[in-house]
Amino acid sequence: MPLVALLVVGVAAGFLASRILKVNMDTPTTIALGVLGALIGTVVLRGLVMLAGIGAGFVGALLGALLLIWAWKTWVR
Repeated sequence: MPLVALLVVGVAAGFLASRILKVNMDTPTTIALGVLGALIGTVVLRGLVMLAGIGAGFVGALLGALLLIWAWKTWVR
C-alpha cells in the first residue's frame, strides 16, 4: 500500500474506530493508532489470502489426484 494511501486509510480508520468505541483521543494519537491498525490489518489480510490460496491449491491437487486414481482404476485395471 503506498504511503499516502496508508495515511489516508489509517486516519479514516482511526477516526471511525475511536467514534465506534467512544474513546476520546487527541488527533496525533488517533492518526498513529489508525495507521498502525492499517499496517497490522494489511499484514493479517495478506496472510489470510495467502493461506486461502494455499488451501485452494491443496483442494485442487486433491481433486486432480482423485480424478487420476479413478481414471487409472477405471481404464487401466
